This record gives sequence, structure tokens and C-alpha cells, in this order.
Amino acid sequence: MHQVTCATHDTRTALLDARPRLSFRDRRQALPADRPAAGRYLELDDGDERVLLPLRPGTTHLGRAFTADVVLEDQSVSRRHAIVHQRATGTRILDDRSANGTYVNGRRTTAAELTDGDVVVLGRVVLTYRDIA
Repeated sequence: MHQVTCATHDTRTALLDARPRLSFRDRRQALPADRPAAGRYLELDDGDERVLLPLRPGTTHLGRAFTADVVLEDQSVSRRHAIVHQRATGTRILDDRSANGTYVNGRRTTAAELTDGDVVVLGRVVLTYRDIA
């Protein structure tokens, strides 16, 4: 966050990076973060709102390519960045040979089990895994 001071007025304005990160297609499927139904989600700041992306049963591909199941529009995200796989016993994330790596709770990983509240970073995009019962 940066502060800008105007010379004629002593007004400080906070500059925020509030660009939407989701493709239009995925934005239509996103849910408001304040009243989710039971399920497994990735939570994301998308511009000026926080949204939940429902994870589909089985495998969900994350990346910048339009063929990904969840398209993240940021140049730091690889076209095929990560794979999220849901099983009855839990959810696992796998790095899909991305250029900038996949991080879970600050640690670079090739594969990790996700639990509610885990922070996943793909390039400059920060997601939070939510498992809502």
C-alpha cells in the first residue's frame, strides 16, 4: 500500500491493487464470501470484493490459460499452474510445473494436503482454502 500526498491539500489517499483476478466466466460462478453453503472453496480477493470459488468434485485445474477450470488473470500465474484434487478424505493441491511455484502457508510445495484456512499463493495471487461443513 502506498500513500500519496497532494501539495495543495494535506489529503492522504491509499492506493490499492484492486484489479479483478478472475475471468468473466469464473466471476459469474463465484459466490459472495459472507454466506456460503457447505462445500469446499477457494476464497479470493477479486477487485473490491471477496468471493468463493466452488471446487468441483474430482479435479480442478488452476491457471492463466482459458482452458483452466479456474482462470486467474495475472501474468505471474502460469497457464497451467496448479491442480486441486478432491477426495472423500480431503483436498490435495499439486503444482503443475509452474514457473513461479505453488506455495501453501509460505512454503513452496509440489504437493500438499489442504485444511480449512490454508493460504495458497500462485504467483502474486493469494487464495485461501475453505472447507465449510
